[in-house]
Amino acid sequence: MNLNYEILPEDKIEYCRDLCNELMAFQKSKAYIKPELFDSMNFETRMIPSVKAALHNYIVVVKDDEEIVAYVYSNISPKETYSIDFATFFDLSTVNRKNVWCLSQFYIKDGYRQYGVGSKLFDMSMNWLSEFEDVEDYFIYVSNGNTNALDFYKRKGFKVSHDILDGFITVLRKSAMK
Repeated sequence: MNLNYEILPEDKIEYCRDLCNELMAFQKSKAYIKPELFDSMNFETRMIPSVKAALHNYIVVVKDDEEIVAYVYSNISPKETYSIDFATFFDLSTVNRKNVWCLSQFYIKDGYRQYGVGSKLFDMSMNWLSEFEDVEDYFIYVSNGNTNALDFYKRKGFKVSHDILDGFITVLRKSAMK
């Protein structure tokens, strides 16, 4: 294994297309509540709109030689971004500042898990986040059935806040230690 971590500018998000689509298929395979909702979720419907709506984006890919084997996508967005027709992801009145941080997408190909890749990508995202003093609410959304991801984020200090869409998504939350 020859792993390299590369921060991508927004105009290179196309590099994440295949892994983003693989992530959606992975989430569907784990889901036991409304797995059919993933049928319309893909790079075009999830990543592109999210990148466009965000104020700041942070995308890191992990390459094994030239093959992209993992990525993380985090963003800082106005809190209203998370109250859409699909769902309201949190009670807007519980967020004092106008912007929130979201770890939006995180995927590691099978065969590359358990080597610390996830922890390194998570730490890189949190370090990037520390550059923004105006954000104090951090959110992560985990699809139902993905207990490994849920446990990983809990170990990183996030707490389950609530479920949305009848349990389809678990919302995890953490506040800044300013």
